[in-house]
Amino acid sequence: MEVKENKMGTMPVNKLLVNISLPMVISMLVQALYNIVDSIFVAQIDEYALTAVSLVFPVQNFMIAVAAGTGVGVNALLSKRLGEKKFEEANKTANTAVFLALCNYLFFLVIGVLFSDMFFKMQTDITEIIEYGKTYLLICTACSFGMFGQFCFERLLQATGRTVCTMITQTTGAVINLIFDPILIFGLFGFPKMGIAGAAVATVAGQIVAMFFAFFFNQKQNKEITLSIRQVRPHAVVLKQIYEVAVPAILMQAIGSVMTFLMNKILLGFTSTAVAVFGVYFKLQSFIFMPVFGMNNGLIPIVAYNFGAGHKERILKVMKSSMIAGVTIMFIGLLTAELIPDKLLLLFNASETLLQIGVPALRILCLSYIFAGISVVASGVFQGLGKSVYSLILSLIRQLGILIPAAYLLSLTGNLTAVWFSFPIAEIAAFCITLYYMKKVRTNLDKMITERA
Repeated sequence: MEVKENKMGTMPVNKLLVNISLPMVISMLVQALYNIVDSIFVAQIDEYALTAVSLVFPVQNFMIAVAAGTGVGVNALLSKRLGEKKFEEANKTANTAVFLALCNYLFFLVIGVLFSDMFFKMQTDITEIIEYGKTYLLICTACSFGMFGQFCFERLLQATGRTVCTMITQTTGAVINLIFDPILIFGLFGFPKMGIAGAAVATVAGQIVAMFFAFFFNQKQNKEITLSIRQVRPHAVVLKQIYEVAVPAILMQAIGSVMTFLMNKILLGFTSTAVAVFGVYFKLQSFIFMPVFGMNNGLIPIVAYNFGAGHKERILKVMKSSMIAGVTIMFIGLLTAELIPDKLLLLFNASETLLQIGVPALRILCLSYIFAGISVVASGVFQGLGKSVYSLILSLIRQLGILIPAAYLLSLTGNLTAVWFSFPIAEIAAFCITLYYMKKVRTNLDKMITERA
């Protein structure tokens, strides 16, 4: 039976980028809104609760790194196999992805149960923060099967261009989260008042519902792949091919967890309020970065599919279009943070001290946005072309090689405001390296297409 060419190889590139990415941008904006609102509600408990959630962030980010990084490997390989018309290999990839999601969940379940207490005591001796953090983290890790399943099934949909389905799943999960956050935190409508535990329960409930929706869409809508319980097992060759892309992607995002942990340690040397500011910054910047990440999630399968099909001009055109879009989004974020930083912080029930620290922090941190946006889009291109090692090198240099040493050295001045300058310093350095790698990719693209496996 003749198989119709997927739209990623035929639709006009700019239209395709919008068609694939827009639903993911919308859904990730909803998720970013959830992240902000979640912290707003947690901040109503007290500042210790907000600080605890900020300290949990490195572990949550590591979980997302493993789920999303594995998804990048699955997404790139699956799109490439579909572009090559190797449909049996595509099915093996999809079913191996489900197996990996289960393994990842079991790993983090063990981490949460055994090491939560030690993790917080390494960072602070404030009892209230430790207890808040342990409660939140244990719930998130014990029920993380929802998150890993959601990422897995959504990446299968994205790889075949069904991003409207992922928009529905992500939006549904985020809306459930938003609705139940205040209900469970404050005990509304007859529900028990659970405090910070309620925030965690609302989070995992949204993820579990989204996972079931994503599975349903794969079964009913995703006709290009077939999921089968009998095929949910490791395939050695497929695992190797997935992790050739996934390991650098996982490490690239996991570096962010290490960076956040170390930055929190530096900031705690000044005051726990600085950690709360840093946590608030990550929530706010997600509202700017999420659209770029959403576009990137659409960019990766487009590049991978057309790389597999040997369509050079389509790859170059989507690279240019995504760069323009990424810079535009980041410029809007830069203006917003520069003009109304105090109003943004007041959303989180900011104390006078938090405002004094946070206003200059936001204005300095946002100086890195445009440079960071270009690096994020470039990383998507590298991953789609199977060059994730470039992205990994960029992240290592930016977040560990430059950012943390710069932050530590600036902290020695005793001036907290100076520490925030480490972010634009690191992003400018990464931008220069990004330009070098992008030029290298463009120059060698013909050779890469000829030699593709």
